Amino acid sequence: MNSPRLSPEDQARVDQVIRGGVNSVERKPFRHGVLLSLIVVILLVLGGLSYLIAWLEGAI
Repeated sequence: MNSPRLSPEDQARVDQVIRGGVNSVERKPFRHGVLLSLIVVILLVLGGLSYLIAWLEGAI
């Protein structure tokens, strides 16, 4: 399988684009545990709120 080769000038341009702009922004690693915890907390709060409303309305 032949992979296309870039000329040194083209490779230099590609490297310049990769180093600049959006690609050069350092980001913190994505923390899956924080997102999962946030979703669980939101679900618990909404579930508790719906249970409270049902209890206040006499449905439970």
